[in-house]
This record gives sequence, C-alpha cells and structure tokens, in this order.
Amino acid sequence: MHGEGISYAYGFWSLVIVNVALFAFFILSFLTPLKKREWRSMGVTLAFFVALFTEMYGFPLTIYILTGFLGSRYPALNPFSHASGHLWLTFLGGGAVMMGIIHLISNGLVIIGFVIMWKGWKLIHGAKGGLVTDGPYAYVRHPQYSGLFLVMIGMLIQWPTIITALMFPVLVFVYSRLSKREESEMIKLFGDDYRRYMEKTPMLIPKLEGRA
Repeated sequence: MHGEGISYAYGFWSLVIVNVALFAFFILSFLTPLKKREWRSMGVTLAFFVALFTEMYGFPLTIYILTGFLGSRYPALNPFSHASGHLWLTFLGGGAVMMGIIHLISNGLVIIGFVIMWKGWKLIHGAKGGLVTDGPYAYVRHPQYSGLFLVMIGMLIQWPTIITALMFPVLVFVYSRLSKREESEMIKLFGDDYRRYMEKTPMLIPKLEGRA
C-alpha cells in the first residue's frame, strides 16, 4: 500500500490515547473548567492535543497532504517514517544535532509552560478567593493561559501539523476572549485594586523590558 520496502511508522493508536490522556490530565489539573464557557475553551484545547497526537502516532494527514502536493519533490526518501514527521528537519535539513536542538527547545517550552501553570494554580488556590498579584501573576494577568500557550508552541515546534497550526491562533483568540470575561468578574469582586493591577500588568504576554 505504501510502497515495497517503505516502512509506515504510524497506526499506533494506543500511543495516541496514552499521550492525549496524559496531557489532558495535567491541563485539567491546572485549568479545571467550572463554567460553561470554560468547558467550551477546554474542549478546543483538548481537540488540539487529539489532533496533534493523532498525526504524531496515528494517521499523518499533514504528510499525506504535502506529498500529494509535492509528489516526488517531497524532501524525504520515506515520508512515512517517524523521523520524517519532524517537518522542520525534513524541509530545512539537519541530522541528529538539529533533532536534539529541536527537542531541547520544544521540551523546554513544554516544561516551562507546565511549571507556570502549576505555580499559577498553586497561588490561586492558596489565596482562598483573594487577589493574587505576585509570582507569575506579577508578569501577566493570566499566567495559566500563557503557560498553556507555551506548551502548545513547544509541541508545534516539535511536531508541526496543518491542523494544529490553524487551531493555535483560534485558541489564542478563545482564551483572550475568556480572559476578558473573567476580568469583568474580577473588577466586580476587587474594584479599583484590580483596575490598577490591569494597568501595570499585561494580559498574556509579559513586557520584554521586565516588570514596571
């Protein structure tokens, strides 16, 4: 079906399930949705990771599309090997060293993202309903969402796909909108204290020059 002598390194649906379940566990632990709008946002988030790991281990839709367009010009002898799924390597070239650099950057972003989400979750639960403005909240108003974006960017660097690349800006929009709705509620709770906090602290992306 895929050509004589060409290995097909996909169809591992057990790995898809395990990885989706693992990421879903951590994300739901730190971003536990309570309201209907939060569940909607979480649904899109989980769909991102389902699409990601489906292409990583299950069915390489992006590679099928690219080989369909490029044909013999696709820069890989065996596009359906697992190594060829690393599209940065496939199109830009590079061997083991480049692979190591990609994994170092992507895994680093994923770890940093989860650490930020964990610290934000810990501070919020420790505040018992009080206003939190220290730790990661001193740099952005919604560090748990910023951390989630870092996790997604890390995975996009490691395993870019057409679907997840299209979904990522949608997720940024969804969580930006959710953040604004949450802030309206925070203003009702904390009044001018939260307004002053908003004035000096960015929503999702920290200031490059550091904290004011």
